[in-house]
Amino acid sequence: MAEESSDSSQRGFLGKHYEELKEHWRKNFAFLDYYKKTLGRAETLPKWTDADVEEFIASDPVYGPQLKALRESRKYAIVGALLGAAHLGGVSWKYSKSPHGFVLATGFGALCGGVFGSEVAEHWKQLYKIDKQGANLRFLYWWEDKTVGNRRN
Repeated sequence: MAEESSDSSQRGFLGKHYEELKEHWRKNFAFLDYYKKTLGRAETLPKWTDADVEEFIASDPVYGPQLKALRESRKYAIVGALLGAAHLGGVSWKYSKSPHGFVLATGFGALCGGVFGSEVAEHWKQLYKIDKQGANLRFLYWWEDKTVGNRRN
């Protein structure tokens, strides 16, 4: 009898721990709830073009300029990645002449430069003041309404 009670208390502890762990990860991934309308679809949304994005930017006075700033900020990250890759790869090749070291240094330089470029864009374009997730999500909702709405008609 004593073994049965300790076994049930162990299951109770493990069950309680499992529920707490599940709740913890549910809270950590709660941001995915915003994307339920667009992610778990039976059929995927069609691809959009730059012209579609420009149409959204022109049509939405609130989220349009925000999405435009987000799209322009990618250029900073790309330039930063190119500069970082060229610099660190060049230094590595000059002093090492090791092909695998050159590849690793170039990749690491691109990663660091891209992150630095993103941070520059964050401050230069004041992206910290806008709702980045909201702007992207609003575009996805607009695109879904535009494409799926046209199919229904």
